Amino acid sequence: MALSPVPAPGRPPGPTTGPPLGRPSGSGVAPSRGARPAELPPVHGALICVALPALAICSEHGQLTGEGLEGVYAAGRRLLSRCVLRVAGREPVILQGRMATADRAVFLGVLRVPGDMGPDPGITVERTRSADGTERITLRSAVARPLRLPVEIALGTDLANLGAVASGRSGPGLTASVHGTGLRWTGDGSSVAVTADPPPTDSLAAAGVLRWEAEVAPGGTFSVQLRVREDSPTRSSASPGAGAGRPGGHLLADAQAEGDDPRPGELLRASVEDLRALLQRDPAHPADVHLAAGVPWRCGPVTAEALWAARMVLPLGTRLAATTLRALGRTQLSGAGPESGRIPGPLRDAGPHLPPRCTGIEATLAFPVVLAEARRWGLPTADLEELLPVAERCLGWLRRAAAGDGLVPDPGPAGPWRAETQAHAHRAALLGADLLDACGRPGGDPLRDSARTLRERFRREFWLDDRTGGRPAVARLPDGRSLSHLGGWAAHLLDTGLLGGGIHAQGLLDGTETEQVARLLGTPALDSGWGLRGLGTKEPGHNPFGHRAGAVRVHETAVAVAGLAAAGHEKEAASLLRGLIDGSEAFAHRLPEMYAGEQRTAGGRPVPHPAACRPAAIAAAGAVHALLALAGIRPDAPGRSVSTHPLRSAPLGAIRFSGLVVAGEPFAVRVGRLGLGMVEQAAEGLQLGV
Repeated sequence: MALSPVPAPGRPPGPTTGPPLGRPSGSGVAPSRGARPAELPPVHGALICVALPALAICSEHGQLTGEGLEGVYAAGRRLLSRCVLRVAGREPVILQGRMATADRAVFLGVLRVPGDMGPDPGITVERTRSADGTERITLRSAVARPLRLPVEIALGTDLANLGAVASGRSGPGLTASVHGTGLRWTGDGSSVAVTADPPPTDSLAAAGVLRWEAEVAPGGTFSVQLRVREDSPTRSSASPGAGAGRPGGHLLADAQAEGDDPRPGELLRASVEDLRALLQRDPAHPADVHLAAGVPWRCGPVTAEALWAARMVLPLGTRLAATTLRALGRTQLSGAGPESGRIPGPLRDAGPHLPPRCTGIEATLAFPVVLAEARRWGLPTADLEELLPVAERCLGWLRRAAAGDGLVPDPGPAGPWRAETQAHAHRAALLGADLLDACGRPGGDPLRDSARTLRERFRREFWLDDRTGGRPAVARLPDGRSLSHLGGWAAHLLDTGLLGGGIHAQGLLDGTETEQVARLLGTPALDSGWGLRGLGTKEPGHNPFGHRAGAVRVHETAVAVAGLAAAGHEKEAASLLRGLIDGSEAFAHRLPEMYAGEQRTAGGRPVPHPAACRPAAIAAAGAVHALLALAGIRPDAPGRSVSTHPLRSAPLGAIRFSGLVVAGEPFAVRVGRLGLGMVEQAAEGLQLGV
C-alpha cells in the first residue's frame, strides 16, 4: 500500500516530512527508522496564540526577536519575525506573560522613569498580541508629573515558511520600505505591511523602526495599535487560506463545568477554546471544517487524529463530526482492488518494538464508528445518508482485510497484527453492523460474524497467561512470536463504543481479562500520577520522553478513563482522571499532546516534552472526553432516550455540566457528591433512562 509521510505526534517535521500549517504534502517515501530528525527549536515554553490559519509564537517576555520560531504566521508563512519595543531607549522589565484566550496573549512589564532615583517603577507597559499579529501596546503612568517619552518599535520579517524556520533555513531579513502609516516588506512573490495607529512621528525604513514622542499626563496612558496585513497577489484561489476566514464557533457548543472543584471548569473552558482555535477549512471545500492535529507542527490535511477528536467531542455537537467525516471521505480509495474502501494515510512511528503503523487503517476503522456514534448523539438524517456509503465501503474493506484468519494486519498484508488495531476493527465491526441494521442496509450479520471470529482469535492468541494473572500482547509478529510489552495502548481494549439504548458493545476481553487490564493500567508502572504512560517503566526501551515509549499521551489517558469508568473500574479511572487534571494545572489547563512520563513526586510538576504540539486537538478533545466520563452520558437520539451512568465515587465531588448537545438540543446534567446523576435540561420528548 502507498503511504505518504507526515510527522508522528510529537515528532516535528524534518526536511522530508509533511509540511506544517496547511501546506499540502506531496508524495514521497516514508523516512527510515534510522533517519535523524532535524534539530528543532523547542516550543514547550512558548506562548502560542492560535486562530488557524493565523498563529503567533511568543516568548514570555513578549518581544519578537526573530530567534527560534518567534513570529506571526499565516498559512505557514512568517509575516513578522521582529517586534521589539523600547521606551526611552530601554526595553521594559517583563513581569508576566500569559495566555488570555486561545488566540490572545498578554504581557505586563514596567519601567522606571528616567531621572527618578527611587526603586519603584513609574510606568506600566501592557502588550496584547493576537494570533493574526494585531497588537496593542499601552503605557500607563503613575508619575505625578507630565512625561515626554520616546517610544520605538523595531520591526522585521524574512517571509519564510515555518518548515524553513524550524530547520534553521529561514534566510536573511528583508529590507523595509515606508508604506502609509507603517512599513512594508516584499519577497518571494509576497508582501506584508505593518500599519500603526496613531501614525508614527518618524519611520526609518532602512532600520525597520517606527518612532513616537509619547506625551503622558499624570495617571494617563499612551497607546499604539499595530496591524499586520499580508498581500500575496501570486497566491491562487485554491491555495491554503484562500476563501477561508475563521470557521464559526457554532460548530462546538459552549460547554461549561462547575462544582466543588473549580479545575474541571477551567480545563473544559481552555479545551473548548483550543479546539475552536484549531478549526480549519478544507481549502478545496471551504464549507467543510476539521481540526488541525496540533500547533505548530501538524496543521496539514485532515488526519486520523482529527477523526478521533471529532468523536471525543460529540457531546459538543455533531456538526464537526459530519464535516470531518465528509472531508476525510473524499480521500477514500475507489475501484475494485483489495484496497478499495480504505482511507489512505501515512506511516506513524509505533515505538521501539514495532515498525510504523498506518494511520489510514486507523482512520478507515474509525470512520464507521464515528458515524454510528454521531447518529446516537443526534446527527441529522441528511448527513447520515450522505456519509453512509463511505462507511459501507470502509466496512467492506474491513471484511476483506479480516477474511483470512479474522485478524486485521497493520500496516500491510504481511503484518504485524497489533492488539490496538484488532480493538479498532472489532469496535468498527459491531458498531458498523448496528449502523447498517438501523439504516436498513445489508451486511450486519457478516460483520458480527467477523467480530466473533476476531474475538475468539484474540483471546486465544493475544492473551498471555502468567503468575500475575496474565496480560494482553501488544502484537503478533509474522514469524509467530508475540510481543508482551505493556503500555497505554491497552486502554484501547476497553473502548467498545455505544450501541442502541446506550448499551456498550461487547469488547475483545471477557470479564476476568478486563479486570486484569484495569489492574495493570492502575499500577505505578503505567499510571505515572500525571496520566497513563505509553510504555511501562519495567519494559525494555522505556523512555519517559518517548511518545510511544513512556511519555504520557493525553488522549490515551482519556480513552483509559472512559473505558475504565464504563467497565465499572472506578478506582483506576478516578486515579488517572485526577492525575490528568492535576497535570493540566502545570500547563495553565492547555494540555499538550504529551508530556514526560516521569513519576509524580510530592511537590513535583509534570515535565514538558520539548517538541509536543500545544495546543493539540486530540489532547483538548481528550480532556473533554475524560471529564464527561464523570457523568457517563449515553444517548440514543434515534430512540429518543438518554441515560447517565456517573462515577458513583464522585471523585471530584459535585459537578454540573451544561451547554452540551444531545439530539440537537441543549443538555445539562448534574452529578451529586453521592454519585447520583440528574438531567437538568434535555430536548423535549427525550426519555430519561437509568
